[in-house]
Amino acid sequence: MLDCIVIGAGPCGLSAAIEMQDRGLTVEVIEKGNIVEAIYQYPTHQTFFSSSEKLEIGGVPFINKELKPKRQDALVYYREVVRRKEVTVRPFETVQEVARIEGGFNVTSLRNGQVVTRTAKSVVLATGYYGLPNLMNIPGEDLPHVFHYFKEGHPFYGQDVVVIGGKNSSVDATIELEKAGARVTMLYRGESYSPSIKPWVLPNFESLVRAEKVTMVFDATIDEITNAEVRYSVRGEQSAVKADFVFAMTGYTPDIGLFADAGIEIDPETGIPAFDETTMESNVPGIYIAGVVAAGYDANKIFIENGRFHGGLIADSLKHRLKPETARP
Repeated sequence: MLDCIVIGAGPCGLSAAIEMQDRGLTVEVIEKGNIVEAIYQYPTHQTFFSSSEKLEIGGVPFINKELKPKRQDALVYYREVVRRKEVTVRPFETVQEVARIEGGFNVTSLRNGQVVTRTAKSVVLATGYYGLPNLMNIPGEDLPHVFHYFKEGHPFYGQDVVVIGGKNSSVDATIELEKAGARVTMLYRGESYSPSIKPWVLPNFESLVRAEKVTMVFDATIDEITNAEVRYSVRGEQSAVKADFVFAMTGYTPDIGLFADAGIEIDPETGIPAFDETTMESNVPGIYIAGVVAAGYDANKIFIENGRFHGGLIADSLKHRLKPETARP
């Protein structure tokens, strides 16, 4: 029986595993993709808000030539951390169930159609927030040319593309699409530019709008997506714009199904799971929370740079519980 199983191999889950290893605990990480899958899903040329030192985990320096690393820099760094720290990661396994047994938990996952069950004295849920897109619940949202994730602009050269949303993911996608030669219209429900847009990006975006290289529509309410256009309203006046492809960049929400099935209480309004902030232990003894999932639906409260410290709290709690004779005072 392992001391702990961490579900989710993002930076916060990996940090928790490393902290536990450093305290002599046995731990494995299960990940439905591969390590830092959410970062891999970022747009190809994504630049982080944070400086490289604020993304460090496990005491491994993140050396980068630029102040703010890009997606590829982070992928290289976290692969190196896993290699150097010899973290045991079980990739491409989707956890199906966390079930209490005497003295711990059975964690059942699925890999290539095969059921795998592991046993541990404790479990850390570090599943991130990138799993489920926020849906608009409008006709046509499920059409095959509508996407909720953006990777890169090249495939959309010469195409009419509509981007729905007005925050960082929408702005980043629009800039790259325009650069790749797409004809882009952005539809945003806000009255003006979002204050959350990265300050070093907004001037570039505004210049594209002023030069009429990008069409920006504020106060837009999306009514319907068809095979050929997006229909929307601005203060009650209906309009439509041609759309070969649509990117609905409406944000994401954590997949809390596993939490609820494990018995963790979830606040219905905030989506925040019940947990002790001093230990990160949930209302279910032995199950801990790590990373942005602790913020519920507000993904702007917890980032890598503060969620990475959850692992130390969890590791200290487990050390005192499982190996009190060697625990730090």
